[in-house]
Amino acid sequence: MSDQHPIVEDDVLGTLVRATTELTDGEILTHDWYAGSVVTDGGDVDLMIEATTHAEVTPLLPRLREVVSRLDVLRRVASDAVVARFSTGEPEAHELDKAASDLALETIEAAADGTIILHLIDDCGEHFPEGYWPAVHLAPDDGVADVTVES
Repeated sequence: MSDQHPIVEDDVLGTLVRATTELTDGEILTHDWYAGSVVTDGGDVDLMIEATTHAEVTPLLPRLREVVSRLDVLRRVASDAVVARFSTGEPEAHELDKAASDLALETIEAAADGTIILHLIDDCGEHFPEGYWPAVHLAPDDGVADVTVES
């Protein structure tokens, strides 16, 4: 483990490292989050943990592990929430099913306050303009606290 940018090893979540970006001039920006990925039955899912130290990451890991273990259910909760949020009436079953197949989970974000945010992408390009994606904010009980559109 480096003192400057410690690596967090987790049996479930894998290797988490302090996120950096190298600019074209060679300068390296260090971000205020750790990054990693997990392999799920839906493919690779990126992880973002809002933290700058190992000590800040550690308390967020149990919740993140629990979310990853329930992704089969939470993916559907998220896509249903997106449809419900942007529908003018009660969504029909076929609309929920279509969204479940069109909206893929790309990133799980663990905020410093313990909030989990599921960032989805529109695989077919029919639901959101390019460069925009829905994000579903989960409460501690995995209920939907909010649905936003990010860019």
